[in-house]
Amino acid sequence: MTVCGKGPPKAILDHSLRPSFPRSAPWIPASYHDHRSWVIGIAEEANQSPKELHPALKELQDLIDTDPRIYMLFMSMFQQIPQESSFDTDPNGNPRLRSYEQMLQVFNHILTTAPSWDDKVYRTGFVGLPFSAMTTLPKATQAGIAAFLDPGVNRVMGKVLNAWGVFLESLESAVVLGNCSSCWFSTTALREMTAVANVGETAYTWDEIYQCDPDALYHGYQSWDSFFTRPFRDGIRPVASPDNDRVIVHACESRPINIQQDVQARDQFWVKGQPYSVRDLLGHDTLADRFIGGTVYQGFLSSLNYHRWHAPVAGRIIKAYNIPGTYFSQATFTATSNYTDYLDFSYAPTMATRAVIIIQADHPAIGLVAFVGAGMAEVSTCEITVTEGQHVEKGEEIGMFHYGGSTHCLVFEYGVNLSGWPKLGSSENLPVRSQLAVVE
Repeated sequence: MTVCGKGPPKAILDHSLRPSFPRSAPWIPASYHDHRSWVIGIAEEANQSPKELHPALKELQDLIDTDPRIYMLFMSMFQQIPQESSFDTDPNGNPRLRSYEQMLQVFNHILTTAPSWDDKVYRTGFVGLPFSAMTTLPKATQAGIAAFLDPGVNRVMGKVLNAWGVFLESLESAVVLGNCSSCWFSTTALREMTAVANVGETAYTWDEIYQCDPDALYHGYQSWDSFFTRPFRDGIRPVASPDNDRVIVHACESRPINIQQDVQARDQFWVKGQPYSVRDLLGHDTLADRFIGGTVYQGFLSSLNYHRWHAPVAGRIIKAYNIPGTYFSQATFTATSNYTDYLDFSYAPTMATRAVIIIQADHPAIGLVAFVGAGMAEVSTCEITVTEGQHVEKGEEIGMFHYGGSTHCLVFEYGVNLSGWPKLGSSENLPVRSQLAVVE
């Protein structure tokens, strides 16, 4: 694949500049200091207990060491990071992540570590993806962009993330679900998560919102993954206008980030400007051309959100399939890009590992609706829970993400006249199964 663009912006190439973290990017912290402190903490934990590499990481090490091209890219991505001291060392003068060998050791530590609560990081909006946080700088370099687009690298990284997924499904991973200061049921964490879940005018407690057992160990969750994929209690998210098929509902509990009409068959989704490329979005499925000239709606989910998907319309499942994609690939920079624009919203649904569910709506004016769930970075598992040929009611569960903040799109056919879209630019989530739009 040829990577287009003009390379990293000045913030990467000029050693005197430090990257900024604008609040427009919801998956990163409000300040460079918060991100740096969090990364250093993970690196220090890994340095304190080095151990033999997991087989998946040993395979990645062998790939780097034996393939001259991959070796060059992994060496270069760290060399291209600014050499200014604030990037090189922590406050105690200890080296930061400056080589792929160090990166592998940190990854090895993360593989047996469940994400813990961090007041500063999570309250500023940072998703807290540990693999991504550790590679933010190297993967933003020209060599890093090329390395994480490589099919061989992605194949092995898939194995690494699957190994982490196995740990996150184990009882051992639930240790962070206690009530200590760094646990997810600490006073602060519980308050923050409850506030996020209380969209609109509601004032429920956590136990009233989610299915759990507050008297049981870890609130009854048997693993980090079971906590992350927690379902709502019945009645918490009612379906908007259940008897009116003209009303389309939100498929995910998420923040609206983009609406684009007249989407193209193919477009330069890798450049800034957020164009959508329908054929790439749907993995060149035979039905993709039905959506050319149509409309794409996109929402963003953070790690504090509810992560199950629901049918936006009543209808029959025509297609349901997964698309293997990249895990840490990012859009190339343009000359005007900010450092933190590395993950354009239109890029992830086109390049990342994702699930596609195409529904033939019961209402003829809607036609086909495509749901695309894109697993950004660590979110390498997009689970589809419906089958082709199945009829679903509006608001019925159709799948879920497993760990991490992510994004989703709804794609509508050309000629479908929709109104009542939510306002873009809000920092508030909109409830899943609430009204998204109305077909005229």
